[in-house]
Amino acid sequence: MATKPLTQTTGRRKEAVARARLRSGTGVVTVNGRTFEDYFPMATQRMVVVEALRVTNAETTYDIDATMHGGGVNGQAGALRMAIARSLIELDEELRPVLKKAGLLTRDSRRKESKKYGLKKARKAPQFTKR
Repeated sequence: MATKPLTQTTGRRKEAVARARLRSGTGVVTVNGRTFEDYFPMATQRMVVVEALRVTNAETTYDIDATMHGGGVNGQAGALRMAIARSLIELDEELRPVLKKAGLLTRDSRRKESKKYGLKKARKAPQFTKR
């Protein structure tokens, strides 16, 4: 059985919800039982996820076990980034100013705009015909 996590936090972005559990270890990241590279195929997504660890120089200090649901892959990457940043603060309150300055503690509240009647999408109008 795995060791008890040091901390467990939640992060959200768009429709994605991430729950991150940090344990002391060597920097292994597991997402929904899959390897980090397998779950986030693009390098930009992987960079977004480990940004909080990179800013605090803790890439090889903790093992992260994350569970995700909802949203797309990019939204999930942003959610996991927030969850990791919150976990790091729970473990060491002195990291708060560094993470806050990097903008990793602010919930990105941007959402998909709702569709309006008479339009094809939120703002896209149907093609205009003069005659």
